[in-house]
Parts: sequence; structure tokens; C-alpha cells
Amino acid sequence: METILHSQHKEVIIGPGRPFVVIGERINPTGRKRLGVEMANGDYHRVRSDAMAQVAAGAQMLDVNAGIPLADEPAILAEAIRQVQSVVDVPLSIDSSVVAALAAGLQAYQGKALVNSVTGEDARLEVMLPLIAEYGAAVIGVTNDETGISPEVDVRFAVAKKIVERAESFGIPREDVLIDPLAMPASAIPGAGKTLLELTRRVQEELGCNTICGASNISFGLPDREQINATFMAMLIAIGMPAAITNPLKPMVRKAILAAEMLMGRDEHCAAWLQQARQESSAAGAGEKGIAADRQAARAARRARRQRREDNK
Repeated sequence: METILHSQHKEVIIGPGRPFVVIGERINPTGRKRLGVEMANGDYHRVRSDAMAQVAAGAQMLDVNAGIPLADEPAILAEAIRQVQSVVDVPLSIDSSVVAALAAGLQAYQGKALVNSVTGEDARLEVMLPLIAEYGAAVIGVTNDETGISPEVDVRFAVAKKIVERAESFGIPREDVLIDPLAMPASAIPGAGKTLLELTRRVQEELGCNTICGASNISFGLPDREQINATFMAMLIAIGMPAAITNPLKPMVRKAILAAEMLMGRDEHCAAWLQQARQESSAAGAGEKGIAADRQAARAARRARRQRREDNK
């Protein structure tokens, strides 16, 4: 089962056996106070630069969030989407829990978007799903409902099944529903990774849906987050999760994805891995040359100072 998304000119396919899809997480003011202040003041230069940097680092899609307290989220989200689409041509994940903001974002977006996200509460489903169907978007279904986030795989699976079936009742096909089994902080919930992996397998096998998660959540509150996130990404790829929202600017995460894709046989002739290795080698060589040049310049400056002192004696 494949989920097909597109921007104005570029298509991304999420599905089993397809290349892993990285959705860049950086355009989100949560935890980025300066970004939030800039967006609220109509300054989108960082939004544009973050969009370009993430795509340059390998993100095939971008998540766009404008959740700023006391700000006009619908207007800011719509403008952020326009700004992002003015500098990069990749499909977007429109990220909001505010219905008016999602409506504004979907109206501004050019292409078939991914909506992030809808939970299993009946009230949310009845409001969100008709809007998503109206715009022909795909949606991330998050496995929590009125009772909260259960630690039990069976309970979360039941929520996932409910979301898929309710979406189909509104005309949203199963291939356009991606289930998020919820990456919870391992620091707070023992076995959080194991629970996610078990639920991911069950959703794929029993519901036939694609899965996705906000991968960086798993390391929240822990030291050396990049190492944890990189290991987690490799585990997700190994069990068949076809996409994740993460930070492509983190070198360790990016390399873990490349290595996992290569080991899973989706990097023909190891071409992407070898290209990465060549780029690193070239950068290292350039860096060494630069260091050598700096040292040579420093030695020349010292000789010149000594010569001036001699001349002044």
C-alpha cells in the first residue's frame, strides 16, 4: 500500500520497499523561542533558510508548524507554507491541532499535503476528517483518544483501527492514512521503543497501513540524543516503517538512515553510502588543507614580527 503526496512538481511515495522518507522537523516554533517570535512578527527568513537547509541535507518532505501561543495561527501557518513553497519544491506535512489553522494551511498549499495529525477522539474525527477529505489530503492518525495514551499495544491498536475505519467512512482511502504509534520518551516510559515497534508491526500486518512517527521524541530528556535518535531510526527502518519526522541536519541521524537503507538492499550498489563517504573524505581533505594554510600563514606572521623587531633594534 502506497501513500502518494506531491508539491507543485515533485511527487513522494511512502510505502513498503520504497526509499525511506525523511520529513524535516525544524520548522516548528515549539522549543525555538526566536523562531516563534520571528514568525509572529511576520519575519520568515529563518523559515526559508531552515526549509532549504533540510532539503539540502536530504529531507524529501518538510513538516510546517506555527503553534505560537496568543498568535494568529491560521494566518501564520498559511504564510509559512507559502514561504516554504517559494524556496523548495517538496511535499509538506501541515502540522496543527487547530482546525481553522489546518483549513488555512490546506487552502494555501499547492499539491497534495499530509495533515499532521488527527487523534482518535470522536469529536476530533468528526471535525477533522471532512476537512481532510475536502482537500484530498492524506492524514497521520495518532494512537490516542479521550482516555489518553495507553501503555498497552492492544488499546493503541484499537484506536488506530477506529481512525482508519472512520476515515474510510468519510471517503479517505486507507492508503492515505498513516498511523503514528507514538514515540514516547524512553526516559519517562520504560520500554517505549519496544511498544512502538510491536504496534508498528501489528498496524502494518493487520491494517495494511503505512506508519510514521516523530522519531526525536524517543530521546527527550536524555543525554547524547543524537546517538539515541540515530539508533532508533535504524530500528524503525529495519521493521519496515517507511517514513519518520526527524532532523536531517544531524549527521549521525543522516548516516544511520543511509546505512540502514544500504543494509536493507534499497541502496543499489551502495551508491548513496559511497557518495556520502566521498563527500566526507573530500570535506576532510579540504579541512586539512585549510588548517595547513592557516598554520603556514601564522608561521609567516611570526617571522614577519621577528623581522620587524630585529629591524627596530
